[in-house]
Amino acid sequence: MNKLLTILCLTLATLAVSPARAQANTWPDKPVTIVVPFPPGGSTDSLARVLAPKLQEKLGQSFIVDNKAGATGTIGAGQVKRAAPDGYTLMVSSLGPFVIAPHLIKPMPYDALKDFELLTVAVQAPNVLVVPAASPLKSVADVIAAAKKDPGKMTLASSGNGSSDHLTAELFWLQTGTSGTHVPYKGGAPAIQDLLGGQVDASFQNVNAVLQHIASGKLRALAVTGDKRSAVLPNVPTLVESGVKGVDVYSWQAVAAPKGLPADIKSKLHGALVAALNDPAIKQKFAEIGIEVVANTPEQFAAFQQAEYARWKNVIETRKITAD
Repeated sequence: MNKLLTILCLTLATLAVSPARAQANTWPDKPVTIVVPFPPGGSTDSLARVLAPKLQEKLGQSFIVDNKAGATGTIGAGQVKRAAPDGYTLMVSSLGPFVIAPHLIKPMPYDALKDFELLTVAVQAPNVLVVPAASPLKSVADVIAAAKKDPGKMTLASSGNGSSDHLTAELFWLQTGTSGTHVPYKGGAPAIQDLLGGQVDASFQNVNAVLQHIASGKLRALAVTGDKRSAVLPNVPTLVESGVKGVDVYSWQAVAAPKGLPADIKSKLHGALVAALNDPAIKQKFAEIGIEVVANTPEQFAAFQQAEYARWKNVIETRKITAD
């Protein structure tokens, strides 16, 4: 009798777990949507479109990029939060929706620290302080001196309120005891255009966004915000080398899914993402424009998000930054 009961219990246990195992074993058996919470053409969108064919190659299903822009990325992120955690909806996003927007937008359509399965920080790149070629500012010391001589006069362009480049400027002012005028644009392209035209004095831009203009001599690079020099700008010092500490900033993009993703699917997906990001051709393509592949673990991503979340919360509150 006891033997029969044991067999019956084992059979029931097998039946109970088999649907989940079957789901993991067959995933993906239909197209997967990659939500990008920003318009087409930007760095985040470009990353998603580089990853999509590689994931298809490794997992045998189509990966379709779906741009859901609006409200600094929170509309698309909110859609991902509400999606079924079955592995068929992913999000590729910059740091904004993960660690910045939660401190600027109320009410939020999601909890950035609780509502997502964090998969990996895919890539990162430092920002670079640039000025027009005709600018009299030749160094970070010149920028600080000019800002102290005429507080609030120097204009720094950004791709929008709460963007990585905006917050880098705010952190720079905070750490150097200076001030300037923030000029927000609707995206990086118009900000760079006015910088090239000399309508604004300076900007902290993503390295990959302005590299061609630095190479052509249209913009002058004064310093990078990374903890080391950029491989594509080896002659440009870091801010630390220029005497400014505490402004080590990287712009980064990461991959996440709705909370509750089955562990087997999460593991399978993470493995495919890491393999895609470490593909030699992809790594080389990113390296040529100053982007570094990270491809870390979910646990490392979670710890990194916590640190970045706290850091930008402090900057936003200290500088009294708003989304308007």
